[in-house]
Order: sequence, then structure tokens, then C-alpha cells
Amino acid sequence: MSKLLTEKEALNLLFKTGCSRNVIAHCKKVSEVAVEIARKLQKNNVKVDLELVKIGALLHDIGRAKTHTVHHAIVGAEIARKEGLPESIIRIIERHVGGGITAEEAKKLHWPVKDYIPETIEEKIVCYADKLVEGNRKVSVEVTLKELSRELGENHPAIERVKKLHYEISSLLRE
Repeated sequence: MSKLLTEKEALNLLFKTGCSRNVIAHCKKVSEVAVEIARKLQKNNVKVDLELVKIGALLHDIGRAKTHTVHHAIVGAEIARKEGLPESIIRIIERHVGGGITAEEAKKLHWPVKDYIPETIEEKIVCYADKLVEGNRKVSVEVTLKELSRELGENHPAIERVKKLHYEISSLLRE
């Protein structure tokens, strides 16, 4: 299956793989926020695949069916591969954690060594939208940065990557 799933198929897949109601509610909210950002970007003449954003955001945390650690990104990508999902969805799933994971950080995490930094606009939108949702409610990027500082330490590179993502998306939104 290399085509995108429908919204209903994506939600069914989250349920089938064992995602909790809370994870599914979070994924729905991230998808809502991501689609809102994508639509605004389209109005500013940024070329964005709205369906990819919507479905990628719905499935970004599918790995949480098996683990709630940072490894959910890799586990989620494995699930997506087994389900025959398109590479564009797999890349969103494995690149949404923090502001992305560098190859050096991936090596320390015992992940396949490569960069997991979001590259496409769709990957960036989903990664950013995920940082604007805590549980199933929208929060400011400042709240997220404060929480990341508390969890990871003030000088963790993920904080700078999230800031960079925020500035990039904000400038495209002209905010």
C-alpha cells in the first residue's frame, strides 16, 4: 500500500496497533493544528500537501502503541513499514521527535545512524504542530520550550532546533 490512508483508516490503524484513547486524542489534535498551519501556509503561496500533513500528523505517534520513550519514533516507523505505508508518512513518523534527531544523537540512542531532522515542509509542519500540543490541548511554543528545558536541560540541542522550527514556520506564516 503506497497510497495515503483516509482519515478513518488512519484512526483505525492507531486503534488496531494498540494506541490508547489519550494517544489517539493527542494525534487528532496534532492533526487539527497541523492542518490549520498548512492551510495558512497555502494561503501564503507555500506548496504543501494537505492530505500528507493530515494523515502524517494522525499517525505520528503510532509507535506509542508499544513505547512512550523517545524510541516511539523508530518503533512507529517500523509499524508503518510493516503496514506498507508510503515513505512520506514513515519519514514524518521518524522525524517528529523534539526538533529532530541528528545522526550523532541517533547513534547514542542506538537507532539506525542517519539524520532524523525534518526536511520537507510537511515533516516540519507535523513536527512543529506536535510541539504545540500537550495531551489534547494546544499550548504556546514558549510553554513547550520551558517544558523541554525542564526535561532535557536548558542547553539541550533539541531546544534550539524547536526554536529554529518555530522561527521558520512563523516566517512562512508571516507572523
